[in-house]
Amino acid sequence: MLWLVPHLFASPRLLEAALPGLRLPGLSTLLARGRPTRESPPGTEAALARACGVRRQTDWPLAPITLLADGGAADGAYWLRADPAHFAVMRDRVVYSTATFDDLTHDEARQLTVTLAEHFGPDFAPQALHPRRWYLRLDTPPRLLTTPPSLARGQALDRILPGGGDATAWRARLNEAQMLLHSHPVNAAREARGQWPVNGLWLWGGGVHAAPLPAPVEIHAGPAGIDLARICGATPRPRPARFEPGQLRPPGIVLLDALEVPALHNDALGWRNAVGELEAGWFGPLARALRQLGPGGMRIADPVSGRGIVLRRGDAWMFWRRPAALASALA
Repeated sequence: MLWLVPHLFASPRLLEAALPGLRLPGLSTLLARGRPTRESPPGTEAALARACGVRRQTDWPLAPITLLADGGAADGAYWLRADPAHFAVMRDRVVYSTATFDDLTHDEARQLTVTLAEHFGPDFAPQALHPRRWYLRLDTPPRLLTTPPSLARGQALDRILPGGGDATAWRARLNEAQMLLHSHPVNAAREARGQWPVNGLWLWGGGVHAAPLPAPVEIHAGPAGIDLARICGATPRPRPARFEPGQLRPPGIVLLDALEVPALHNDALGWRNAVGELEAGWFGPLARALRQLGPGGMRIADPVSGRGIVLRRGDAWMFWRRPAALASALA
């Protein structure tokens, strides 16, 4: 079993503000008993895809998978997500903001993508199969390396724009698209209503649809995780309110994403409250149920930091592994 907990190993600045006086005995026990793991951060999207058996191409080929889930036809072409984005101008940098566009309508998405297609032609004509999920169809795979949204949000653009052999041409095209979107009537109306304007596109998840995936494991997620579950072509299962030992039957994925929003907004109080709820509902009950783990054990992973722990049944008896201070265990 895999628990994905984005932003569990949060930034030092956030932890410094959130941890004083906080007691998390269950999480502390798990961190002390488990075996630490570390990898290059894959992002939540890629971590889910990998757990579902998706094979990486140049990028993780998530666009053709979500395209099928949204009712499109992959037809052997290369597909790239070109999602609506908002780039915020800060004092010394431009940042990919945390706007999720939950309020973007089908009609608004259609008007914006039609304008882009009329300007650029068929080579850059996003298809808005869903207001928040736009797709580019390309006959020839580009030489691009992209960053998934879970790793890009809140980051300065100069650190996360597409790389690879074709990056220069694609960045120029994205800049031109920004200028078109900036003056679009849809965005003028959205700003007048106090809504985020769509002033850019975020490219990611490119690839060709490969062989059918194996039967996906169950993904237990809350409302915010429904779109992410589509990455595996899976139907999400409702996430229980709290962990019960009977849920330890592998395989399975639980997405615990309550820390994401406060972490992206550097909200120390929000992160502190959210991790406290995870302690009461998930970490504490798991720490008390370690001896009931199956032969394969389980893993807790933060796909944004790349850190995690592996837990086995025998860890229940490792009493000499004393919990460290949270500041050092999570830093």
